[in-house]
Amino acid sequence: MQLSNQDYDQMVKKASPPSKIAATLPGAFLIGGLICLLGQTLIDGYAALGVEQKFCPVAASCTLVALAALLTGLNVFDNIAKYAGAGTLVPITGFANAVAAPALEFKTEGMVLGVGAKMFLIAGPVIVYGVAAGVLYGLIIWLFGLY
Repeated sequence: MQLSNQDYDQMVKKASPPSKIAATLPGAFLIGGLICLLGQTLIDGYAALGVEQKFCPVAASCTLVALAALLTGLNVFDNIAKYAGAGTLVPITGFANAVAAPALEFKTEGMVLGVGAKMFLIAGPVIVYGVAAGVLYGLIIWLFGLY
């Protein structure tokens, strides 16, 4: 069966639910803001514990990644994400969820072919292009003496 572009567009519009941006925006803003508040609280808390100031943001980021992975494993993160949408997916917590969720989904296939192979299914391109961009920008800065 051959479909025209117009017929296909009509099928997609019929099957796609309408966007509820006005209803989901407050939740995304609230949860995303709370994640950022938690991150800043962790930075301040690590500083209060005597961690050197330049390492506090790194420690806070690692803590947020660990918490998001734990919440993904406990099947709580998805429930939060249903309400908050991009508020949970845009911060670093979304990256942790993108790594942990496929690992959990494919654990029945074994540690190597399941967890190991599928773990970076979603996050892999982000890591590859992020590292490549970092190297490229670093080379540009080094070549032009901008640092």
